[in-house]
Amino acid sequence: MPDFHPHHSVPYPYPRDITIPQFILDSDTHPLRPSRLAGSTWLVDDVTGRAFGLEEIRERVERLARAIREEWGVRPGDVACLYSANDVDYPIVIWALHRLGAVVSCANPSYTHSELEYQLSATSSKLLFTSSASLPTALKAASVAHIAPSNIVVLSPVPPARTPGECFPTSAQAEQGEFATVQGLVDRGWDLAKNYAEPRGPDVGDSIAFLSFSSGTTGLPKAIAIAHRNLIANVLQVAMHERCTERGLRDEDRFALPGDACMGVLPMYHIYGLVMNLHFVLFCGMTLVVCPKFNFQAMLESIVRHHITHLYIVPPQVVMLVNNPITKRYDLGHVRFAMVGAAPLSREVTEKFKAMFPRMRMGQGYGMTETCTIVSKFLFQQESVNGSAGLLIPDTVARIVKEDGSIADYGEPGELWVKGPQMALCYANNQKATEETFLPEGWVRTGDEALMTKEGNLFVVDRLKEILKVNGYQVAPAELEGHLIVHPYVQDAGVVGIADEYKGEVPLGFVVLEPSVAARVRASAAEAGQVTAELKKWVADHKVRYKHLEGGVEFVEAVPKNPSGKILRRLLREQAKEVVRLRAKSGKAQARL
Repeated sequence: MPDFHPHHSVPYPYPRDITIPQFILDSDTHPLRPSRLAGSTWLVDDVTGRAFGLEEIRERVERLARAIREEWGVRPGDVACLYSANDVDYPIVIWALHRLGAVVSCANPSYTHSELEYQLSATSSKLLFTSSASLPTALKAASVAHIAPSNIVVLSPVPPARTPGECFPTSAQAEQGEFATVQGLVDRGWDLAKNYAEPRGPDVGDSIAFLSFSSGTTGLPKAIAIAHRNLIANVLQVAMHERCTERGLRDEDRFALPGDACMGVLPMYHIYGLVMNLHFVLFCGMTLVVCPKFNFQAMLESIVRHHITHLYIVPPQVVMLVNNPITKRYDLGHVRFAMVGAAPLSREVTEKFKAMFPRMRMGQGYGMTETCTIVSKFLFQQESVNGSAGLLIPDTVARIVKEDGSIADYGEPGELWVKGPQMALCYANNQKATEETFLPEGWVRTGDEALMTKEGNLFVVDRLKEILKVNGYQVAPAELEGHLIVHPYVQDAGVVGIADEYKGEVPLGFVVLEPSVAARVRASAAEAGQVTAELKKWVADHKVRYKHLEGGVEFVEAVPKNPSGKILRRLLREQAKEVVRLRAKSGKAQARL
């Protein structure tokens, strides 16, 4: 069977001679770029209402870049970590660093200090940008990673917009204690002449833009090297897929219209939020309303207040929209588009969502950090197929490989391989992992089991790789197992996911206890409860929230393994299904009492 190809290609060469800020901020004439209203707003702070247009963004990026260069001498190839919740200055920091040729590594603001320290050390970060809320954790991690306090920058409140005729901006808080702030650096940049040469050249797009972290198909998080051209290509591919500038379309069939606005609720450190919700939205001429933290009712209020037309969301948010009664208090009739990604959404929830919002065009997409986001998505101009991850986007080729190594036909499941101009470069400084996932001829092994229909719809049917998806976030079982095993109560451990209506799946730990502890647990139900609570706390105290053992802890005699010692996860998943079945049976019995 030949490989699966998309219905369309991008009819223009993918640029390799520009960087991301040059593409987004400096070039507005690409044939696939929709028109933007003159003087329109690009970014809005959802909390304060502070709005930014293109000229102020460019100016802010430039002043910040000059100050960073002056203060720390940042040069091409240097790495800076951005550890913060969403903020209107989040993209400003990214683009300023890219103007200098630096590499940006975005970190989950919920990370514990040990998780952040791992990322700082793995990327050899020179600078750390963080928020006031995340500063205490950032300081702990930075001290271990040998980043001095003088190399930490705090994102700070942005002053009000300048009044007409005002030559220089009103200075905000310049410093936060001993730490520099983004606003203080921007203010300082007004006094600096141009002091850097922005990277340019025919191959500048090949340089690394981001070191984004993913667990890959197994193991601990790895730094994925994403080039400027990878993100730019994905933006253009999706613009072509959405028929953004195609002539002759009715307004209701046009993906982006002048004046459209998008909710920026996805975390910008996540590849889905970074590429689609930030860069693609701005490329399409929409206003992005930046939300620092997700709150369901606040999101509904913001959708109405800002007349939001486009939503990029994840399954838990869809479940809330469908099940939470407060949704009915808000008129969401102006929302035209909703894309669901990061994790699968059930057919049942999809059907209920479509029934509740018949005017909203909604569907799913598929991608991963290693593919610099989108591989497939539903077509805006067509009714999406429930349960499908949509159609392949332009210039993306898929192959489905069966267990025996043969290539699958339509309707036959197997491991999904993909290739295209958006594929990331490699796992940085990890040749073994790179060779396992990034194959010759440009193929990327996704580790997901999928099938393709004759109509071109991609269905992701199972996860072959070990990684769990909790609330759309990747969780490596090996990371949790390694943490559990060092607890004095534990002799061995295995972790798998169990289904959760709200979060997709949550981690369940199978634990082999040390003999003395196991004897205590067998002798007393109270002791079993205390040991369970202790192990769950052990994980909760050291890991980010979505890695907690919300699926519970089960004590077992042994974790199933093959002769070489590798955990047999299929057997462990079968055990987990039985645990879930028994829990449900017990719950029904309790309900009858």
